[in-house]
Amino acid sequence: MNPLKKLAGQTAVYGLSSIVGRFLNYLLVPLYTYNFATHEYGIVTELFAYVVVLQILLTYGMETGFFRFSQKDYSKDTVFSTAITSLFFTTLLFLVVGIVFSKNIATVIDYQQHVEYIIYFVLILSLDVLTALPFARLRLQNKAKKFAILKIINISVNIGLNLFFIVFCPMVIENNPNSILNNVYNPEIGVGYIFISNLVASSVVFILFLPSYFKVKYNFDKKLLKSMLIYSLPLLLTGLAGAVNEVFDRILLKYWLLVPEGIENGGEYVMKQIGIYGANAKIAVLMIMFVQAFRYAAEPFFFSFDKKKNSNTVFADIMKYFIIIALLMFLGVMFYLDIVKYFIHKDYFEGLKVILPLFLSRIFVGIFFILSFWYKLKDITRYGIVIVITGSITTIVLNYFLIPKYGYIGAAWTNFSTYLVMIIISFIWSRKYMPIKYDFKRIFAYFALALLLYFVSIQFEYNNIAIKLLVNTGLLSIYVVIVAYFENIFQLIKKKFKK
Repeated sequence: MNPLKKLAGQTAVYGLSSIVGRFLNYLLVPLYTYNFATHEYGIVTELFAYVVVLQILLTYGMETGFFRFSQKDYSKDTVFSTAITSLFFTTLLFLVVGIVFSKNIATVIDYQQHVEYIIYFVLILSLDVLTALPFARLRLQNKAKKFAILKIINISVNIGLNLFFIVFCPMVIENNPNSILNNVYNPEIGVGYIFISNLVASSVVFILFLPSYFKVKYNFDKKLLKSMLIYSLPLLLTGLAGAVNEVFDRILLKYWLLVPEGIENGGEYVMKQIGIYGANAKIAVLMIMFVQAFRYAAEPFFFSFDKKKNSNTVFADIMKYFIIIALLMFLGVMFYLDIVKYFIHKDYFEGLKVILPLFLSRIFVGIFFILSFWYKLKDITRYGIVIVITGSITTIVLNYFLIPKYGYIGAAWTNFSTYLVMIIISFIWSRKYMPIKYDFKRIFAYFALALLLYFVSIQFEYNNIAIKLLVNTGLLSIYVVIVAYFENIFQLIKKKFKK
């Protein structure tokens, strides 16, 4: 089977869970922004930023290590059982420490009035870490459908409970003050119900994975674990640095954002800005979904296809087609932003200006993911550490200067700049260790075309939104036709019809 077709097929299946799941989660954004004030949504944005960082710390690169060592001369069961045993004990330690010192942690991050938030997230993280490797095992076994089903179950439970607590309970109690739902619903919990819903959803998936834990023949190999840690720990540092690049600006805004004179409640103002930034960042979710689906399929694919004769040619084609699709999604969102923006409440519209840099930075994330395989495949992950730490330094330094002056706008353009820097460094080093002949002429031409069409679209003002959307549809069609022409897609379609 054509390797690109195989990768595309697996991306589509993983995309079912990732795209459908994230789209359903995306529908929670209007639920949150229409039911919670901007400063309340800021709490959600900040705490989930911590989750991204901690989840990487707690899995410490074991997923990628599992993929790598499963391709070597080890039993897959031995690799899995060794890795999951290590994760179990480190997660147990985190769980105990997190609950025992929950009050101290809450005080440090200024949530001393809501210690329960810390406990919720300690439990959520522990459960998610313990299911991370079983999910990775499904990917290695090419059980994409089972992977998708479990992901969708997780998301469905989460969404169902969010709707129950945020919409159904208040509505019923308002119409019937003596409702039995008063026994399970307390309006003072507020955004806490978002975290409770996540906790229950994570618990359900963990329970569903329990049988697979008992089906494995456990054979803990201390020497293997040492080798896996040597390989994976550099990826931990890379992942942590990557998390800094990805979400640390949400955390830094709380401490570096300047409160304008005349604002009485500075803390509420800051959380409002974080909430606005976080809500608008969610509009880039389509690109995030695509990159995530692509990553799930591509990671095992790259490792298994590495030694094939035409691997470099295939990798180059993957880069080009990824960019083509990513730019199409970029134009789709930007051209129809007047519709897309209503997924968040109008109170958040002032942050729409961050969507351009954030969407482009999501494309850069995908490009960097593809480029980064040279040091993973060559077992020289130390280079990845240098690249991503350089990105982290860029993130912190630029945010330090730009957040006080430009607020979350500065944070958005910092995110864009960070990934651009990382791409440049990774590409330069990859030329030495794993040179691949990318079709730069086409890649840069498609980028230029997409940006040109976007800037043309914003040069005009329209009194009628329908006319604006019609013009933008025409511009989007121009991109599709030009790309299809140069990629010979029309000829391929003709051949299909002839058959």
